[in-house]
Amino acid sequence: MIRYSGAKYLIKKYMPGFLYPSLLKHQYNIAFGKRCNLKNPCTFTEKTQWAKLYRDNKRLSEYADKISVREYVGSTVGSEYLIPIIGSVYKSADEIEFDKLPNQFVIKTNHGCGFNYIVKDKTKEDYDYIKKTVNQWLKYDSSVISLEQQYKYIEPRIYIEKYMISEGINDLPDYKFFCFDGKVFCSYTMMDYTFNHKEGKLGFFDRAYNLMPYHRADYKPITTQLPKPENYEKMVEIAERLSKGFSHVRIDLYNIKGNIFFGEMTFTTNGGFCHFVPEEFDRILGNQWDLKAGI
Repeated sequence: MIRYSGAKYLIKKYMPGFLYPSLLKHQYNIAFGKRCNLKNPCTFTEKTQWAKLYRDNKRLSEYADKISVREYVGSTVGSEYLIPIIGSVYKSADEIEFDKLPNQFVIKTNHGCGFNYIVKDKTKEDYDYIKKTVNQWLKYDSSVISLEQQYKYIEPRIYIEKYMISEGINDLPDYKFFCFDGKVFCSYTMMDYTFNHKEGKLGFFDRAYNLMPYHRADYKPITTQLPKPENYEKMVEIAERLSKGFSHVRIDLYNIKGNIFFGEMTFTTNGGFCHFVPEEFDRILGNQWDLKAGI
């Protein structure tokens, strides 16, 4: 469902752009209890706030759009890394012909974060509920809610991906690579969250996939070293090829028994409001980001 109050949304929607920096500073102060330096940002969260305002966000929208980015991925690393799309692209959930879909699939939208509806058995689903939920997603505008301006230029659409989780597996680990100027600095792995985000675990790993002593406050920490994913070096290669030319982008990949699939390109992780534990990691990540190194 939509995660904002109507009154606050309308205030932001019609707010002139010159007030955005003041609003972001206010939001940052509420989130972290400290000042956000937009003139000389140093930490990762400060630089993300700066990026939301001053990067070439119209250009970035091509890559933030989960449908249009597929062309870039296909031409850069190969279409074999794309999860197949089933059927058409839709403007409304009312257009989806469920009777023509396989028994398992995943419904997504192209314009935000976390809009995934996993269908494990369509015979047990309430289609009216699905339509209502997905149509609500289409109304969500991150360029207004969290001022992530790369989403301002994306027309919301619905698409359906092939269900990729094998029989007997209850999770699809997600590997998110933090890339700066085309180089992977670290990544975080998310696990045990696919069907229940509240139970999700998250841990940061360095470029060689060694567990780092950092995590995010909104997830349970991964506290033990995980086995290196099969074909991990290939994942790093793909992330670096896709991130070339960008001062910072997070490249999200899936790895299913060594088979690598693209997830998305993310330019403003958690809207720039990640609470890193310990807090020093915010500055460590920020030190990697040269705002002039690329788009």
